[in-house]
Amino acid sequence: MPTPLPPRLPAKLTISLWDFTWYTRTGPGEPFEDLDRAFAEAAARGYNTIRICAMPYLLFGSGLDTSRLRLGPLGGEYGQRVRWYDVRATVELDGRAHLLALFRAARRHDFHVILSSWEYQQSPSFAGDRRWFDALMAIDPERRAEALADAQADLIDFLAAHDGLDDRVAFTELHNEVQAGRLAEGLPADADPVVALRPRLERGLARFRERHPDRPVTVNYATVPVGSFRGIPAGADVAAFHPYVYGVLDELIDTYALRDPTRPFPQDAIRRDLLRPGAPDLADWQPPAEDRWRLDATIVNDRELYAHDWCDPARWDAWLYDRYAIHRLAMEQRLVTWIEAAADWAAAAGVPLVFGEGWVGYTPRLTTFEEGPVGAAFCRRAVAESARVGARGAVVCSNAAPHHAMWADVALQRECNAVLAG
Repeated sequence: MPTPLPPRLPAKLTISLWDFTWYTRTGPGEPFEDLDRAFAEAAARGYNTIRICAMPYLLFGSGLDTSRLRLGPLGGEYGQRVRWYDVRATVELDGRAHLLALFRAARRHDFHVILSSWEYQQSPSFAGDRRWFDALMAIDPERRAEALADAQADLIDFLAAHDGLDDRVAFTELHNEVQAGRLAEGLPADADPVVALRPRLERGLARFRERHPDRPVTVNYATVPVGSFRGIPAGADVAAFHPYVYGVLDELIDTYALRDPTRPFPQDAIRRDLLRPGAPDLADWQPPAEDRWRLDATIVNDRELYAHDWCDPARWDAWLYDRYAIHRLAMEQRLVTWIEAAADWAAAAGVPLVFGEGWVGYTPRLTTFEEGPVGAAFCRRAVAESARVGARGAVVCSNAAPHHAMWADVALQRECNAVLAG
């Protein structure tokens, strides 16, 4: 039988995605310099839950000293116009103390926390050196889910030992988007990663459940893996999916081969169509030599980072708007179909449904397609559909968080959270 969500939780989880930014951007003037302010602003927008990378393996599995954890940017100006990567200041903090500070602030503001990890995707790329990344990579891919399970279980024990702060935990995810990062390393090249990952993830969930049989635990998936639901592990207590519909954004990514390093990079075409004047060539845009290891520690490839750093935001948005009409119906259909399919799987499994990320996709930091009228319409539609199918929780949008421009659209967030809350 699935382990239910704690009865203390709100009827609906209105979620703001704080990811790893709650510890990477804590410097002067940055969005998480003052955790109480961030929570107060979130409450004013109608949120009651945050979802985070709790850096569980770093804090409770790596064996590294995290009492003076150094965090900072990718190096030079590299990544400064890339969403989630625009860390401005190098800071030093006590990792475990900062975790406690977050949970104490969550208690003061009556928030709940979804525990997750981005460690096998990009969290270690912001560290002062590569030891965190190397510790993660030293674990055999067959055992990574179990290592994360042990670390998450230790993290909960740590919270419980400090004023019972574990009462803020809504549920635990072993990791973020399990099929889209280094948890999937070593699988057969022709395998469906969702299906092929199932044995690894089932062992991880079982390991966590040995330690905390009364606490809900799950994994979450990039997209809604329609056609691969058989790969979702038995024992997942929450149906957790990220319905990024992409559509017109997929066309841009494909046109300029941003995610396909097997194809030639169309340097002349992207310079003509999307980039700012004076942009270097891809081959010439890298972090300083001492920071290049960071590119190994993130799954976002150099082509996409380059395009985001050097695009002209107005040209990028115009490209998408010019072609959006061709994709609009298919994007809307995909959104509704995925939400309905996710709800159906959740109902069959007898578990709550949560959309912890979603809607259009990954866009450069200074572009406004997701924050503008098209993106706002998808937020409204997605939240309405989530409410219609009985989702227990959802985001307004992945970009509706203190470190994104959408945070300024207070009215949209209040409106959408009110719809979800009913």
